[in-house]
Amino acid sequence: MNTGAAWLILFFAGLCEIGWAVGLKYTEGFSRLWPSLATLAAMTASVVLLGWSLKVLPLGTAYAVWTGIGAVGTAILGILLFGESREVARLISIGLIVAGIIGLKLMTK
Repeated sequence: MNTGAAWLILFFAGLCEIGWAVGLKYTEGFSRLWPSLATLAAMTASVVLLGWSLKVLPLGTAYAVWTGIGAVGTAILGILLFGESREVARLISIGLIVAGIIGLKLMTK
């Protein structure tokens, strides 16, 4: 696997991270069957894809980017789906996470 493929796999791992984080809200404490199964599938896919990306990418970088994608995506969906705060300081903080992800990507060969 080349570096470009590893980054693409890591991106999809991050999307799955968003999926399971948001999915937790819909499971209602894992008391609803279908949302719970979808959330567990997303959790599994997220970790498996992260593991694949680690064949090529540095551990610290990959983990930070994976959690960053998950955090940013989940925060944005929290705003859009659940009416969470849109305060400027919160949006700036989300932007800083994005800047960190971009910086890690640019610094990794």
